[in-house]
Amino acid sequence: MSLLKRGVSGEPVKRLQEVLGVTADGIFGSGTEKALRDYQQANGLSVDGIAGPDTFTAMGLHELILLRVGSRGSTVKRLQEALGTGADGIFGKGTRQAVIDFQQANGLAADGMAGPATLSKMSAFATTHTSETVEKAQAPAGAEMSGEGLPELSGGSVVKGDAGEAAPAKSLWGTVKGWFS
Repeated sequence: MSLLKRGVSGEPVKRLQEVLGVTADGIFGSGTEKALRDYQQANGLSVDGIAGPDTFTAMGLHELILLRVGSRGSTVKRLQEALGTGADGIFGKGTRQAVIDFQQANGLAADGMAGPATLSKMSAFATTHTSETVEKAQAPAGAEMSGEGLPELSGGSVVKGDAGEAAPAKSLWGTVKGWFS
């Protein structure tokens, strides 16, 4: 899970809203979507009203980045370049395996997803994924997220997985359970 869109609620949405300058109630509704579309338009991003890795990067919300199978864009391409894999900007099975190999070599939980802890170990992300970023990625006590499932898309098909189960228990994304069944 590395996307925020209409219908989702929780701490990551609240952080997004704070940057957008809208009421930070943690509920991604029409006002948040409009503000996000306006931000995307003004910053040369894909205008889809969905906050994903490239939007989070542009906003400085590096603690919300979680790259996994199905993720796409320049942030994925940067990850692939750092891993020395084919850099096409599409996180597929090969990228997942390269992430697992990197995680194992660096003493990290080898879940095949690149979140703040994994990215902080890569020199290509050294300026954006510091120990402070990893700390910010920790969910405050009692933080939860809810909403409809947010599978990522690969072409026109849904990419399913177990991100809610595999994400670190204390991460913001780890509060999401059962969205990828």
